[in-house]
Amino acid sequence: MEIRFAAEADAPALLAIYAQYIETGITFEYQLPTREEFARRIRDFGGTYPYLVCEENGCIVGYAYAHRQAERAAYQWNAELSVYLDRDHTGTGLGKRLYHALMELLRLQGVRTVYALVTLPNEKSEGLHRSMGFRLMGVQRSTGYKAGAWRDVAWFELPIAGYDQDPAPLCSLPQVPPEQVAAVLRQA
Repeated sequence: MEIRFAAEADAPALLAIYAQYIETGITFEYQLPTREEFARRIRDFGGTYPYLVCEENGCIVGYAYAHRQAERAAYQWNAELSVYLDRDHTGTGLGKRLYHALMELLRLQGVRTVYALVTLPNEKSEGLHRSMGFRLMGVQRSTGYKAGAWRDVAWFELPIAGYDQDPAPLCSLPQVPPEQVAAVLRQA
């Protein structure tokens, strides 16, 4: 298996994975985005934050990405994570591999804390986050209506770096030395 950066051309493969979740409460989107919309998301998120895919025998079997956790400048050292796996590849450790690479790249960018939102119930995702050291911060009760039910959303957090005084501004992914990025992807 190879972990690499997503490209806009990967949109159809990522959509095929995302489509497995669109009718569930796992995502709060009601309709599957278009290929163009998904390509735009890859482009927009991937400009500043990592957007990774995992390929097995030339087929994408999972993806994970980070994006800004909140808009105000003081939040710049935080990121929110998402991971989606082809259903045949859940429970294989792939989610952990994608998250490890994602968090290491974010650490190189200067991110201090990562967050994940998990629609409940979702035992696999809850288990993934807990096994990686994420701490449950709280639960938003009945915060979204999807698939015929009001859904709760759990907020998880994980510090991934120290909290020095006067931290340097967050750097975008292209500002991280390429040899460091390549090393993370090789080790993933």
